[in-house]
This record gives sequence, structure tokens and C-alpha cells, in this order.
Amino acid sequence: MVRMKKILVTGGAGYIGSHTIVDLIASGYEPVILDNFSNSDRRVLDGLFRITGKQVPVYDFDCADKEKLSKLFLVENPDGVIHFAADKAVGESVSFPLKYYRNNIVSLVSLLEVLKDFSVPNLVFSSSCTVYGQPDNLPVTEESPVKESPSPYGYTMQVSERIIRDTVYAHPAFSAVLLRYFNPIGAHRSGIIGELPFGVPNNLVPFLVQTVAGIRDHLTVYGNDYSTPDGSCIRDYIHVVDLARAHVQSLEWLKENNGQCEVFNLGQGRGHSVLEVIKSFEDATGKTVSYRVGARRPGDVEQIWADVTKAEEVLKWKTQLGLGDALRDAWNWQQQLVAAGIKS
Repeated sequence: MVRMKKILVTGGAGYIGSHTIVDLIASGYEPVILDNFSNSDRRVLDGLFRITGKQVPVYDFDCADKEKLSKLFLVENPDGVIHFAADKAVGESVSFPLKYYRNNIVSLVSLLEVLKDFSVPNLVFSSSCTVYGQPDNLPVTEESPVKESPSPYGYTMQVSERIIRDTVYAHPAFSAVLLRYFNPIGAHRSGIIGELPFGVPNNLVPFLVQTVAGIRDHLTVYGNDYSTPDGSCIRDYIHVVDLARAHVQSLEWLKENNGQCEVFNLGQGRGHSVLEVIKSFEDATGKTVSYRVGARRPGDVEQIWADVTKAEEVLKWKTQLGLGDALRDAWNWQQQLVAAGIKS
């Protein structure tokens, strides 16, 4: 078995990255955080220490800066990388496509060049179900066609996956796992870390909990005329703690599978509509959600959910937490923010 101990986590202070740091430490790894804090908060670092009791090394610069990245590799000598550092909002990418092409693709190329320069063979890449576009058949498997993406964000994930595959093909000693997330929600059960978007949230659950907390006037349901049972979009929602655990399982898989590039869907394996999420939140918390129905949002896919058989069989990973757990944990996190006077 290949030794793998120290792991560089780009975007490690972000939402999914911070939860993965917790799981890495619990699993005996030594994470190192690289984050330019453009879409994360330094208070997360204190939260990580409170949860784990460990001071994680932190580097503050843009992952696209190859010179600084090379110096980091010289100092830390990581055995592998988990790459989260990217912009990830579908709606924002439609309005600012060049920002997404620059941040998501250039930073990946920079990282891969440094991985090659330092002969670091292991990469876990944070991809997305948006690579599938609007699928013809549900649930989607890893063999489902990768169709033209309705958003620049989704397209950057398609391009990034191709870049990684080409790199593995050209350099057989290099290995990668491409994790296609569905919709991460929830927070650490302690309420110490969770999703903290800057400004107005782009995603459903943080906007929902902020609405219930009185920070937003109401939640907008974007469209109720889709070809779904209640007319609202359907997504596969996965608890962020389950998602974080999949990254550690991916590292374990990489130890025994050199020179390969594999893709895995990560989701709950079933879809829930926006209106179902609202109802589930009300059932889980006893709170009422104020919402209105608005027009469809550009770039949104009508419905998608995952077949997660491959991840269960190959990575030996399976979700342990459900939609209600995730919504309760998200609300607990939001209540902690309110108590601390944080409105984001």
C-alpha cells in the first residue's frame, strides 16, 4: 500500500473543505490548508481547532499562483491534494462567465503543473453533477452522457475533468478521483462550522435558513411550472458530513490504484423538489418558511438525482444521514450564527 499522510486541501477553509479537514484529522491524515479567503471566512479556522484540537497549517494565496504554490510544495511536501478551490454558483456563472473560466480552469492547470513538477501522484477533484446538463434518463450514472452544460460553471467542470483525464493519460504514474457532487447541505452537528455564503446566498438551504432567521424577507422558489410532480426543480441533496467522508475514502482508494482516473457520483440517491425541501424543513424544525414563487432562473436544470451504486461498491462509501438530518443541522448552524451576531 502506498504511504499517504500529508494532504494539501485547496479551498480548505470553505464549506465542504472545512468539513473534509475534520474528517481527514479524524482519519489520521495531516491536512494543510491553501485558501485565499475570497469565498470563505477566517473564523472557520478557529472552528476547526475547537472541533479537532489541531492547529492546521494555513497558506493564504491564490491557487493559480504557480510560484507560491511551488514554494508551498517545497516546504510541506504533500503526498496528495484534494482540490476544492473554485467558484461554484450556477447563477453567478451565467452573469460572470469570464470570472469562472479564469478561476476554475487556470488554477487547476497551475496545480497540475506543480503536481507534475514535484512528482505528487494523487489528486481528488471536486467536480459536480452539473457536468451532466439536463439528463435524458434518471437517475444518472457515471456512464450517463455529458451533455452541453446550461451554465458556464458546469462547463468549467466538464473542461476540468477532461484536463485531469488527459494528464493521467500522459503521465501514467499520476492518479485521480473525480467526485461529482450533487447538492451538499447541512453543517457539522456541533454547529461550529457550516455554510457561510458572502452576501445573498445562491443556494437553496442557506437562503432558506436565513429567511427563517429573519435575515431575508422571503425565499423565492424559481419556477413552479417544470415537468415535475409539484412543478418545482428536483435535486439530490447530500449531507456535507457524508460528502466530506467520501474524500477520505477516495484517498484510501488511491493508495491501491495507481495510474487510474475514476469518476464517482456522490448523492443521497434520490431527488427532492424545492417545495419538498421546504416542507421537510418545517417538519424537522417546527418553523414556518415564508416563500414566494418566481420565474425560472437561467441555467437551472429541471431535475437530476444520482445513482450512487459505483461509489458504494468501489469506494465503500454510503450516506448515513438523511434530508431531515441535514436541514436540522443547517438550522442549528444558522441559530449559532444569529447568537454570535453574524448575518453574513
